Amino acid sequence: MAEAADFQGTSPSPARRWLRRGGALLAGAPLLAGLLQLPLSTPSQAAEKASATTASESMATASGSSGPVDVSLDALTPSAPTDGDTVTVSGSVTNTSKQTVTDAHVGIRVGPSLNTRTAIDTVAKRSSFQPGVDPLEIGGKYVAKVTRLPAGSSQHFSLSVPVKDLDLGSDGVYQLGVSLTGRTTAQPWDQVLGIERTFLPWQPDAADTKTKTTYLWPLISTVHLTAETGSDAQQTPVFKNDDLAKEISPGGRLDQLLSLGSQLDVTWVLDPDLLASVDAMRGGYRIQQENGTTVAGKNQAVATAWLDKLEKAVQGQSLVALPFADPDLASLAHHGKDVTGSLSHLKDATDVAADTVETIVHVKPSTEFAWPADGAVDPSIIKVATSAGADKVIARSDSLRETGGLPYTPSAARPIGGGTTAVVADERMSTAFQGDMMKADTSALAVQKFLAQSLMINLQEPKKERSIVVAPQRTPTASQAQSMAEALRALQQGNWSQSQSLTEAAKAKPDPGATTRVPSGSSYPSSLRHRELPRSAFERIQATQAKLDKFRVILTDESRVVTPFGRAIERGMSSSWRGRTAEAADFRQGVETYLDGLMGLVHLIQKSDAKLSGRSATIPVTVQNNLVQGVGHLVLRLTSQQPTRLKIGNGPYDEQKIQVAGEHSQSVKFTTSTQANGPVQVVAQLYTEDGQPYGDPVPFEVKVTEITSTVMLVIGGGVLLLVLAGFRMYTQRKRAAARRAEEDAEDAEDAEDGPEAGGDGEDAAATVDTDSTEDSEAGPERASAPESGADDPEQPSDPSPDTAPESADPSGTGERVDR
Repeated sequence: MAEAADFQGTSPSPARRWLRRGGALLAGAPLLAGLLQLPLSTPSQAAEKASATTASESMATASGSSGPVDVSLDALTPSAPTDGDTVTVSGSVTNTSKQTVTDAHVGIRVGPSLNTRTAIDTVAKRSSFQPGVDPLEIGGKYVAKVTRLPAGSSQHFSLSVPVKDLDLGSDGVYQLGVSLTGRTTAQPWDQVLGIERTFLPWQPDAADTKTKTTYLWPLISTVHLTAETGSDAQQTPVFKNDDLAKEISPGGRLDQLLSLGSQLDVTWVLDPDLLASVDAMRGGYRIQQENGTTVAGKNQAVATAWLDKLEKAVQGQSLVALPFADPDLASLAHHGKDVTGSLSHLKDATDVAADTVETIVHVKPSTEFAWPADGAVDPSIIKVATSAGADKVIARSDSLRETGGLPYTPSAARPIGGGTTAVVADERMSTAFQGDMMKADTSALAVQKFLAQSLMINLQEPKKERSIVVAPQRTPTASQAQSMAEALRALQQGNWSQSQSLTEAAKAKPDPGATTRVPSGSSYPSSLRHRELPRSAFERIQATQAKLDKFRVILTDESRVVTPFGRAIERGMSSSWRGRTAEAADFRQGVETYLDGLMGLVHLIQKSDAKLSGRSATIPVTVQNNLVQGVGHLVLRLTSQQPTRLKIGNGPYDEQKIQVAGEHSQSVKFTTSTQANGPVQVVAQLYTEDGQPYGDPVPFEVKVTEITSTVMLVIGGGVLLLVLAGFRMYTQRKRAAARRAEEDAEDAEDAEDGPEAGGDGEDAAATVDTDSTEDSEAGPERASAPESGADDPEQPSDPSPDTAPESADPSGTGERVDR
């Protein structure tokens, strides 16, 4: 109903009515000629006859071609002509049949004007020539001769026609066809052998009321950064590959998008992750290799140049920042919201978006817009999209369809309840440049159709001001961007459209008759649903987050880990993973694996079995920290699995707080006491301060050997022998001292009595010497013996210690624990 009443065109001029009537008469000429079996036909009659018969069907054509000759329209300038302009159409004709085409020419066919947007779609879909529907050639001097076109060959053409000779009427959208008329060996009369159609927007004077048009210009890429960073102070980032450098290098996709957008009046839509990734490059980066190693990246200067150009381009412009890494809102709504904690990632991604963009390009962006994939919405998507603070959702008209029978395209803004505004982008204009735009003819046709749809919106209700939003594909190719820019330049120079920002479009007064009912979940396109992230993806993301929460507790500088991993987790739910299920799973697994590796750098050193003899001893356990930063807030617990045989501390377990400097280890000793002999299983385990296990437990066996009464008797006997030996030595020393004293007294008496008393002097001298000699042999040995005490050297009869010296090294097989 809306399309039927889109626009009622004005009546054609008298000359045009004459041409139409002439065309109708000529349409019957082929049939009449056949009945009369005329040998020859006029050129115009032959052309209509060829279109009315199946001549072209008898000729071999290329796959997908509607006729033996393919007409390619590569350029039409100006795209939206005004009074005094000359329209130039250029392209090529290619003979796709097996027969040579002769006596041919290329001509232009203009008119009539179209009345509705649906009519534009219908014309664009037609491929074959339809007499009475397709307009007649302008003819005359405005044709390009093609004398001979052999099978498989092509020929370029260019036709220029002053606007005044096109006989355009009032403002409107006109059909423009370029056809080749010629002859073949099988059918030697003039016939239309191929045609291409496009549109000519005609608005020579400024419209009284212009349509306000918002065009979103997205700078969005895929995920490039990993969670891995260097251990240096700068935390050098690691990229999956160097593809981002190619995109931002001169001539790359993102470089062309930036250059083209800077020349247009558009609303920039940025993914903060893209800016953060390029910013990370310019400070130095590394690239992952297939063998697990990394190499230094070399495109720092390219990154700096691109960001400098972006900063200049967005100054004073409308700027919208999506949540960090552009999360897939539909996947969250359909599969992730029931996984605990998933929506918190969307909130984090939204919170960090504005700061990221403002820090890098020094422009404060708007973060009030959410953009689901392809603008498809349902109640759950709206709920998720607004859960992080956005109150405006960019939808699309093929999702939020009109049901009120409006005879025109309404403004984009629609209040949908709960303080939320749906900004509904026009589906026809938003999808105009999808597909392969590398072909000149495809691009030229897309540009003209885009302009035609825009003008038709204005002509639907020329006195009613409306705001239209165009939301193209998220990641347009370089060729698509070039086509978009060409169409926008023509539109912004045209006489019926006026640019405005997305924020202004969202604030525009909504049409009271426009639909505000959000479609149900069952109406969500299955083609989009099949490309969503599965529930398992969000479960894996949440498992990684749980590990990160445990890890951050023990770190002295958690920002070195939490920030890169937090951003990596958000990248794992990016819209860029749509249709890339395997790659997305590999990325998420890589993030978790790398986190596991970092957590494993803080661990207990493995212990072998130990031996314990005696009623008490100490057991050492060592904690190793191979991180560059210190860790703390950890508790080491040692638990006896059989506390009736071996107690740790005063019970079945004991624990101590742990704090280890970066790249160091720490040994902790636990006091134990034995109750009975036998092997006991002991487990060492690290815990966070909130009681969560950290890392793997380290089990080992302690063999307890209690000291028995027999052993005590043996030890007691040994001590008694030592005492007796000491007493014997003491008595011997006393006797020797008494004997020496007695001998000294006798010598003194002999000296007083003189030689007579002691015999002759020779004998006396011999006795002293003998005594002296005996004393010199026995006296020093006895004098050198130290007194028994605590510092006595160990004697051969001393018992050996029952434990090994204290050591912090890992226990060896059969080691004895310290007491």
